[in-house]
Amino acid sequence: MSVADNLYREIILDHYRNPRYKGELPPPAMKVEGANPLCGDELAIYLEIKENRLADLRIQTRGCSISCASASMMAEAIQGKELSEIDKIIEQFKEMMLQENGTPESAEELGDLEALQGVKKYPVRIKCALLPWNTLIEALKAVRNKKPAEKVVME
Repeated sequence: MSVADNLYREIILDHYRNPRYKGELPPPAMKVEGANPLCGDELAIYLEIKENRLADLRIQTRGCSISCASASMMAEAIQGKELSEIDKIIEQFKEMMLQENGTPESAEELGDLEALQGVKKYPVRIKCALLPWNTLIEALKAVRNKKPAEKVVME
């Protein structure tokens, strides 16, 4: 295992063992749930949007280390950002995770999130890493459309 792989592994384990922004937000915060029935991962994202900015976010996760770490890393990366910045981070992260060969140049801008690219070696685990992100996409869609969010189920 390379030095970079060891570092990435440590970053993922740290977020799994010590999740950032863990907890719930009371109403009027939006709550969006996500699940991966094949793996057993479940999460809830609570968020408050004020003036086109993520004012606060909390996560509740139960599942594998990849899913839990990805949720924690996502929360840390987007907390306090404008929605347009969050959209860009989502796009860059998904591009990194879904690009088959190599790593896109934009991955360098993702900071610690780049650690999750090692998951690509195990295609079945990519869904674990993407669950929090797809749940966030549903939440932002609901905010923009002023409609309730639907539960995200990764199949």
